[in-house]
Amino acid sequence: MAVDITIARPELLQVAEAVAREKMIERDEVLEAMEQAIQKAGRAKYGHEKDIRAFIDRRNGEVKLSRWTEVVEAEPVENEATQLSLRIALKIKPGIKIGEFIIDPLPPIDFGRIAAQTAKQVIVQRVREVERGKQFAEYKDRVGEIINGIVKRTEYGNLMVDLGRAEALLRRDETIPREAFRNGDRVRAYIYDVREEPRGPQIFLSRTHPGFLAKLFAQEVPEIYDGIIEIKAVARDPGSRAKMAVISRDSSIDPVGACVGMRGSRVQAVVQELQGEKIDIIPWSGDNATFIVNALAPAEVTKVVMDDETRRVEVVVPDDQLSLAIGRRGQNVRLASQLTRYDVDILTEAEESERRQEEFRKRSGLFVEALDVDDVIAGLLVTEGFTSIEDLLGVEDEELAEIEGFDENVAAELKRRAQGFLDQREVELDEKRIAMGVEDAVAEAGGFSPSMLVALGEKGVKSLDDLADLAADELIEILGTEAIDEDTANAVIMAARAHWFEGEGAAEPADEEAAGEAASANDSNA
Repeated sequence: MAVDITIARPELLQVAEAVAREKMIERDEVLEAMEQAIQKAGRAKYGHEKDIRAFIDRRNGEVKLSRWTEVVEAEPVENEATQLSLRIALKIKPGIKIGEFIIDPLPPIDFGRIAAQTAKQVIVQRVREVERGKQFAEYKDRVGEIINGIVKRTEYGNLMVDLGRAEALLRRDETIPREAFRNGDRVRAYIYDVREEPRGPQIFLSRTHPGFLAKLFAQEVPEIYDGIIEIKAVARDPGSRAKMAVISRDSSIDPVGACVGMRGSRVQAVVQELQGEKIDIIPWSGDNATFIVNALAPAEVTKVVMDDETRRVEVVVPDDQLSLAIGRRGQNVRLASQLTRYDVDILTEAEESERRQEEFRKRSGLFVEALDVDDVIAGLLVTEGFTSIEDLLGVEDEELAEIEGFDENVAAELKRRAQGFLDQREVELDEKRIAMGVEDAVAEAGGFSPSMLVALGEKGVKSLDDLADLAADELIEILGTEAIDEDTANAVIMAARAHWFEGEGAAEPADEEAAGEAASANDSNA
């Protein structure tokens, strides 16, 4: 775009109109860019430190150049180039007030070759900034849409896509494996991000994003577009396989059937766009166990054991279904995990049975050794759900006596032996703690159990200073999340640090209270 500032003044408006039409921006924005260019040339001639301003009349294109000087009260003024004291200003223009400006008209500038080139650069830069701002404003609200474009060029494997009024980037890792585009090819992609960067707004496209698949179905399935069917979750292995969970808000409409379409017409249209990617459409369920079973389709599931706190789930399948449940290279279970947001472990019925038997033997052996009982009694305790010696002390004698083959005498004797075993173990752990050199002060600071103290000693935490040097997450890592939480860990560490500040005064009551709470919490966790 060439701009000759020495042209007749009315032609400035014609140039502004032409540029505005070409760049699809407002004429005033182009004229403002021209004014900035003239101002820059004026400052180059009259002094960069001066406040030179230009104005182009919007009706006839007349250019006015002037110097502005602000009236201030201070004398002497801070900046002589742009300020004038009120005392002097009143002599020039009686009645003028502080904060107003004295405006001195300047003669028109005769632009030389270099000045004209500089002005052109200023105008081009300003117009480009306005154009980029309009692009960002237009596309920032279109994140999550599918858009069509034409491949303009390739840079290091990344595609630059012409969207008509903007240019977007489709990175190589955002394209489906094995698909290739050449310059001039039409491409359909998903806008997943629009960012404003120093070089202008950047529009990022993707063909591997889960949202791309969801939006393709919204275009093919009217029920999704109308909100009757909702896509709850999508997991993809781009170009290979995908799983999509759907639910219908109308009980008379089958969400899976509606997405598949007559003879698979709807799903096939999406499959073709995704280069043959196989799509499993499954019904979503609010019951997590049911949802996980659905997500592992086409494999059959016989049992699900869930842990909602850690978001882990064990799934038991028949022996002949193991390979189907896992899928090629673990694809089926991986997609099911992404879809449900649970870590899924697959076990066969034989593996689960063997593991259960091993757990049974291990727990039975614990009771046999600790309580000095035979395998039958130990087996009964495990069958009733007891997993540790502490569990025995947590129930009433009457409840224990209700186990088949037990009576009150047996129950009382078992609890006596359990208490004796725990007392003996505590003595042994305490002796081990002393032998390791863990000081009594450490136990007093946190109210730790003997087993906790041994765990600390094994990690080199033997003195109050060692404990005070720990961070909360380090203490939790040593003792385990079941034994101590973050608040308790912080309170224990602060209590351990109290002796560092003894010279500055006693510990704050709040800290002492926190340490007391920590001790009681540890007693209950031990």
